[in-house]
Amino acid sequence: MSSETERKPLVHTTADILGTLDLVEVGTDRYTATNLGGHGVVFGGQLLAQSIVAALRGNDGMTVKTIHTVFPRAGRPDADLEIAVDRMHAGRSFASSTVTITQGDRLITRSSVLMDAAEDDMIRHQTDSGPLSSPDAAPGSKEPGGWQFGFVDGADIVDPDAVGPAELGVWTRFDGAPNDPVTGQGLLSFATDGFLIGTAMRPHAGVGQAQAHVTLSTGVLSHTLTFHEPIDAGSWFLMSNESPYAGHGRAYGRAHIFAADGRLVASFVQDSMIRPLQKNSSGL
Repeated sequence: MSSETERKPLVHTTADILGTLDLVEVGTDRYTATNLGGHGVVFGGQLLAQSIVAALRGNDGMTVKTIHTVFPRAGRPDADLEIAVDRMHAGRSFASSTVTITQGDRLITRSSVLMDAAEDDMIRHQTDSGPLSSPDAAPGSKEPGGWQFGFVDGADIVDPDAVGPAELGVWTRFDGAPNDPVTGQGLLSFATDGFLIGTAMRPHAGVGQAQAHVTLSTGVLSHTLTFHEPIDAGSWFLMSNESPYAGHGRAYGRAHIFAADGRLVASFVQDSMIRPLQKNSSGL
């Protein structure tokens, strides 16, 4: 189970995040990787990014089309990760692999990754982004050289008394990120894990991310991300989040990601857990 965010979204430098994507090869399709600090568990966005980078090793000329990840258990930030890639298929147009991340005998995530090579259009359309606000007008974290994000209309997902619709616009970019396909996909996937639980909480008075891991038990259960266009993670993107359903201790969310010029570059869906915190709980 991935912990999404605690009292506020995680803030890290771009260099720190890139450091976790510098996988160390320890055998054929086997790697180790480090974690970001400053959090009680390993951030799910980091695990998504590492899974993408691992899957693309040895698949030159391809990018990830879709990654589907299940988070059965939370990872410990004070222990390195072991990453295993099992190749299912490799062709000229498509490749697929399973990526498993563990710590010792503890399974942290397992991902199914579909990769493809670019082809010319036969048909093309996309959903309309609608009018796009300016990222400069969105308050949030804008530290130079870091993961930057801003909330459209000043939305607050932390304060339990800040009530709004189950929708959330988040501008995001990674200041100083290199413009290459693998890094772009890895960094954008990092950002997608952080906001849908907060989006689901918005309509409910007295519920907010300030209560996560204090009075509420929250976490990402599964996450599916599909890329449509190449990604330059150093540029601004708008994540248009919505949560159509929450109930039975679970929440469902989805989002489209638009470039600043209105192009649809990626989409994702997420299943999560939101329930009262139970002391001495040992699992889901």
